[in-house]
Amino acid sequence: MIKQAWWKILAFILLIYTSINGFLVKIPKLDDRMQESIRNMFFHVPMWFGMMILLGTSVVYAVKFLRNGEAINDIKSSAFAAVGTLFGALGIVTGAIWANYQWGAPWSGDPKQNGAAIALLIYFAYFVLRGSFNDEEKRARISAVYNIFAFCMLFPTIWILPRLTESLHPGGQGSEGNPGLNSGDLDPAMRLVFYPAIIGWTLLGVWIATLRARVSVLVHKTSMN
Repeated sequence: MIKQAWWKILAFILLIYTSINGFLVKIPKLDDRMQESIRNMFFHVPMWFGMMILLGTSVVYAVKFLRNGEAINDIKSSAFAAVGTLFGALGIVTGAIWANYQWGAPWSGDPKQNGAAIALLIYFAYFVLRGSFNDEEKRARISAVYNIFAFCMLFPTIWILPRLTESLHPGGQGSEGNPGLNSGDLDPAMRLVFYPAIIGWTLLGVWIATLRARVSVLVHKTSMN
């Protein structure tokens, strides 16, 4: 039992560590603009990392379903997509809170904000699409194809186009900083919190997705009986 749950225990420990040290770690004066608000880095940015990993996992299961037609892969694909979308929504919310302190408004029409909103709308459409079919086989196949399309759209909307235009976010054209989080963005003490935060939040997302998939499997088996 413990061997199977080690990663869940690790997720719990890392999240406790992140939640405590995220507020206690000393913030160096690397950037007068950020100041103490940069602590949101331990919550906002890991949500995007977790989102990409969860949605990527969802696509893997979608491809598996298209190859073998097993219902369990469709169920897992939907579960990971749901939690990945949730992480994306939390990323936008935590980003809006941060933007309110940094830029004076929760939403300023920044290209990365707009791109993230478009990406989430595309994934919301995925769930609308799933709910529009009564035939399980047809729903699963069309959803799997759309899932691949939705994941591909993440790259231009979130990673490519915002960097080609002027942006308030680091890494955008005309902005200061870069998206690589180098020594100019985080000092060693902050990295000791930031990287565990990414692992912890991502593992939590995987945990929630697997639980959701198990519940869906039980519901599916019950409906079949």
